[in-house]
Formats: sequence, C-alpha cells, structure tokens
Amino acid sequence: MKWFQQNRALGALLLVSGISILLGAALFYWRWSIWSDGKQTFGQAATERTRLYRLDPFPHETNYRKLQGYLEAYKAALDKFKEDLTSEVVPELPLAPNEFQSRLRQATLATEERARTNNVKLPGKFELGFDEFTRTMPDTAVAPLLGQELSQVQMLINILLDAKVDGITSFRRRPLPGERGAATPAPTPPAIRRLGSLATAKPGATPATALIERNVVDVTFKAAPGAARKFINEITSSTGQFFIIRTLYVHNEKDKGPPRERTANPTPTPQASPGQSPTGALNFIVGNEHVEVSATIEMLRFTF
Repeated sequence: MKWFQQNRALGALLLVSGISILLGAALFYWRWSIWSDGKQTFGQAATERTRLYRLDPFPHETNYRKLQGYLEAYKAALDKFKEDLTSEVVPELPLAPNEFQSRLRQATLATEERARTNNVKLPGKFELGFDEFTRTMPDTAVAPLLGQELSQVQMLINILLDAKVDGITSFRRRPLPGERGAATPAPTPPAIRRLGSLATAKPGATPATALIERNVVDVTFKAAPGAARKFINEITSSTGQFFIIRTLYVHNEKDKGPPRERTANPTPTPQASPGQSPTGALNFIVGNEHVEVSATIEMLRFTF
C-alpha cells in the first residue's frame, strides 16, 4: 500500500491496464460466442444442402399416386367445363356451298315472315348480312363456318324481332378471314391464348392457337326504350350462344326536354264524385320518346 502511495502514476497505469484487459476479454468472449453460433448455423445449413442435393428427386410412391389423382381430376373437370362451354355455342356442322345458299334463302324467308308477324320494318333486300352469297356460292372450306355464323345471326335477329322494335335501320356483318374476296377485318380484342396469357408472338415462332374466335356484326335499330332494354337483356342472358355487346350507342329522338307549361292562371279542375273516374287524360312528360340504338355485337365460337 505504501508502494502505491509512493508511485501513484505507476499504480494508476496498472489499474487502468487491468480494467482494459478485463473489458477486452469480455468483448472477445462475446464476439467468439456469436461467431460460434453463426458457424453452427452455417454448418447445419450446409449439411442440409448436401443432404437435399444427394436425395433422389423422384417423389414418394404415395405422393406420386396422389399427384396423379389430382391431375386426372383436374383434367376431367376441365373437359367437363369445355363441354359445357361448347354446348352453349351454335355447333359447326359440315355444310356444302349449295346447302349454305339453300339455308340462307330459307332463313331470309323465315326472318321476313317473323318481321311481318311482329310488325318490324326491315331494310330493303335484307339478306342477314350475307348479300354476296345470294348470287355466288362460298368456298367449300369456309362454308361450315358461314353456316355456323348464319345460325348465330338468325338467333340474334329473332331476339331483335321478338322484342318488337320499330325497325332495323342497318345490319352489317364483318366478313370472315377465309371468305372469298373478304376485306381485312376490323381489329378486335386479342383472343385468349393457351395457359391463360396473352402471349406476344416472337419472330420466327409458331403462333399459339386461339381458343376463342369472334364473329362480329354491327346493327342499328329504332325502338321504344322498353323494347331496347328487352333486346339487350335477352342477348346478354341468352342460352345456346354467347353474345358480347362490345360497343353500344343510344340516341334519343328527342334531344330537347319538353316545354314548360304556363301555370300563371291555372284552370280549376272539377272534382269527380266518388263513383266517377276523372275525365282528363294523363299527359306523360317523358317515356313516350323512341331511341336509336347502334351496337357492335360479338358472337363467340370456341376452337378447343
């Protein structure tokens, strides 16, 4: 103790050195523990990787059978769904060119008779959009597709006539790509591709087969609002064919509101006795006007 009192500087230096050594040892032990834990974790991960790398990738027999069962059930459900979709579309049947012309004449006569029954005015020389085929026969390869489209158009026109519209102003059918002398069809939304994607075709690659094809018609008609609503509701909920209204334009024949009636000197209305009905007829302000509807309608057909 006397030595420490006589050499205070040396004693303080030794004390500080001892404390520093203790702190350094504690820090070293802490970092060494962390390093040991990390090394142990890395060793376990490396061992697991080596084990997985050396495993046989073929699944267990029980799991493999389960997987095959799932795949077969999925395939059966997918085939059933395709059958249900196909049953809701007009089928494509083999058809000769002369048979198509005969069906076209029969469909035209039936449409004219239905229009007379429902008091619907048709355009002059109405041929359901197949005007060129009344004089010339289609190609043999495209005749079945035209027969399918004829059935679709006839179904659409029947819905329109049964709604009892005032009249059909115009009806235009966009030609199929394979028709003789067909113009380039207007661009339509891209068809759904396989695997549920809209894949972009790569240069030199074989394009994927479209699962859905569209037959497009443009129709314009005049009708009361109730008849127009009935037609739209009928085609959107129709069975036997998928219809999609791609565009819809409605124009009211009365573009201005009714004039305001003068009410400065109202005429007193005589009150009817309890046993009598009022003699004055109701004057509806709105609801009596008619509308002109222009629509682009797609008729789907599935190719799977």
